[in-house]
Amino acid sequence: MKLSSVAYSAAMFVAASVLLASAQTPTPSQPQAPAVAQPAAVDDPVRMLVGRLDLERYKATIKGLTQFGDRRQGTDRNRAATDWIETQLKSYGCTPTERIKYEYQPAPRAAGSGGAAAVGRGAAGATGAAGGAAAPTGGRAGATGATAAAGGTAAAPAAQGRGGRGGGNPPKGNRGPTGVNNDPMKQPDLKVRELDMQPTTPGPREQVYCTKIGTTHPEEMYIIGAHMDGLGYAEAANDNGSGTALVMELARIFSAPNVQTDRSIRFILWNNEETGLNGAHAYVDQRRERQGKEDPPGSGKYPEPKWLGMIQHDMMLFDHGMPRADGTLSPEQRPEADVNVEFAGTAKMAAEAQALAWQLRASNDRYATDYPVTVGNRMSNTDSVPFQDYTAAVSLREAERGSQVGSGWDPSWHTPIDMFATFSDKDFRLGLNAAQTTLAAVAQLAGATIK
Repeated sequence: MKLSSVAYSAAMFVAASVLLASAQTPTPSQPQAPAVAQPAAVDDPVRMLVGRLDLERYKATIKGLTQFGDRRQGTDRNRAATDWIETQLKSYGCTPTERIKYEYQPAPRAAGSGGAAAVGRGAAGATGAAGGAAAPTGGRAGATGATAAAGGTAAAPAAQGRGGRGGGNPPKGNRGPTGVNNDPMKQPDLKVRELDMQPTTPGPREQVYCTKIGTTHPEEMYIIGAHMDGLGYAEAANDNGSGTALVMELARIFSAPNVQTDRSIRFILWNNEETGLNGAHAYVDQRRERQGKEDPPGSGKYPEPKWLGMIQHDMMLFDHGMPRADGTLSPEQRPEADVNVEFAGTAKMAAEAQALAWQLRASNDRYATDYPVTVGNRMSNTDSVPFQDYTAAVSLREAERGSQVGSGWDPSWHTPIDMFATFSDKDFRLGLNAAQTTLAAVAQLAGATIK
């Protein structure tokens, strides 16, 4: 499946189109980079839109999400958070708001594992009772969470749908501990502990989205996403309040009455990411065949515009570097922190995704204020993966998913310290720079103007 020439016109991709002509995947021994960005004009609408992002407002949106604790899928707090997100989107003028509905029925636990039904990584029994490590997200249904007896290690998900090259980067250097906390008593904040106590149950699920309708090409769109569910008996401030708030802030800015875009933009907050990308898979399964079809015919309405690209945001705040030899980490954001943009080098749409990744970096070079972008080709374990063979799909993170996050670079990942108070303004500013990067890139690609 090829992206349309309209979708990736030379005017939109700027320097990235030069790289796409070579159609080669970058490697450490063969780095590639877009042309040097030129200074923006004073009345540049992209710069004006980026200027509407505000650190305190971004923090306030994350804080608002933490009132629902970890927002674990299959709980009342998850449903309340979904309602709250929809209310916020409507208040921004991002309408229509709609919901994707699907059923989540996890695979049964393997025989001999205690007899309880597994419910993916978000389940109380998803890891061993003694703290066994959890498998990385990426499979479908609830199969990623099955474990052996107490203290056992979760089985890794099947390679299908995980993306990247060979499923991830080989670990190098010092490593920190990883895993999913499923012990509520490890959360010292009594209020948060009580808030997160209700267990997840299988059943119907919903996830909310809204759409900025394009004025010239409403039949084409970019998708900006983040997952709103979390786990670990904390507030899920970073995983993934940071990504959810970023998407909500972009929805607010693009939905302003004086902002128009040639192409449509959809802002979606996925559910069930932590159990195997189930919400994103449900969206792709339900809607990929409906792309670009006018409904009803002659109405000029396109319930599912053609996908021009999908940009995912997952864990945006913490880049303090590799753990030291003794397992400790620097208490502050490292000066050389960066926003990691990854695409799947083995995807059918790898060339198009690579071009989109370089467009994000070029936009970061020109419009972001503090932290640069690093591009890699091992995207995995996030909600852009189900899209990777159908459209240009990339993810933005605080660090590389396989070799860094997966090696314990972020001690808050699925642990009781994933609390709003854990992070400093330097951390929040990394997330803000990711927002600047995506906003600037999509504003250019979708043809944003200010009236």
